[in-house]
Amino acid sequence: MSPIPVKDCRIGDLVAGEGRPLLWIAGPCVIESRDHAMRHAEALGAIATKAGVQLVYKSSYDKANRSSGGSFRGLGMDEGLRILADVKAHLGVPVLTDFHTPDEAQAVGEVVDVLQVPAFLCRQTDMLLAAAATGKAINVKKGQFLAPWDMKNVVDKLHQGGATNILLTERGVSFGYGALVVDMRSFEIMRALGHPVCFDATHAVQRPGGLGDRSGGDRREVPALARAAMAVGIDALFTEVHEDPDHAPSDGPNMLVLAEVPAFLARLLAIREAARAAI
Repeated sequence: MSPIPVKDCRIGDLVAGEGRPLLWIAGPCVIESRDHAMRHAEALGAIATKAGVQLVYKSSYDKANRSSGGSFRGLGMDEGLRILADVKAHLGVPVLTDFHTPDEAQAVGEVVDVLQVPAFLCRQTDMLLAAAATGKAINVKKGQFLAPWDMKNVVDKLHQGGATNILLTERGVSFGYGALVVDMRSFEIMRALGHPVCFDATHAVQRPGGLGDRSGGDRREVPALARAAMAVGIDALFTEVHEDPDHAPSDGPNMLVLAEVPAFLARLLAIREAARAAI
């Protein structure tokens, strides 16, 4: 595959792409309450400003693919979007959330700056075209069942729908039962499709169904994978962050502890600068 020039992904006043400051997508897995969201967004904004990175606040109004039907899914689309709109209005930070059916895209696009296509749905043509029709930036998670070069068809569908501001995210590929591995070649292979690449460092350590009725994971594995991705070269980093992940209603085992994030981010940025200087 011959590489083509990488087109910047514009998200409001922020820009992800080659030579740009790191775009950092961060926030709790699921929206728990307005106060919870505002508190996390304010803390993450302060960390991002100090580190000199571009923050996009992320949280989900619905977790439609929980392992158990009895698990907490979120506050629902209407309440979740109201809270994300408040975060955006009061803190001035762009917001991202995932959607799960084509019918949700228009309403989501009226609020958020980035629509996220979940990994399990990344090949669904109607999902991709609905996201493109909003005119907003789109982050597509590469499915756990896809090779990185298979994302070409995903990108082609988005282009057919008129999308121009696109991020492609690696989050690992299924390896046997309940395990994911990250192929570091993915970043350069997907960037050759002409769009910036992102690494979802926290979902990459997830162990699907690992706790029986919910997914497991090990946040201790996140820093090593994130350091490796920085050394290879990424344009954006995705991390789910929570002030008390061990008591979070969703994805607690793989979310980062908020208090530990500044040191984590500083180490990654040092590696990023060293890698860019060595090219």
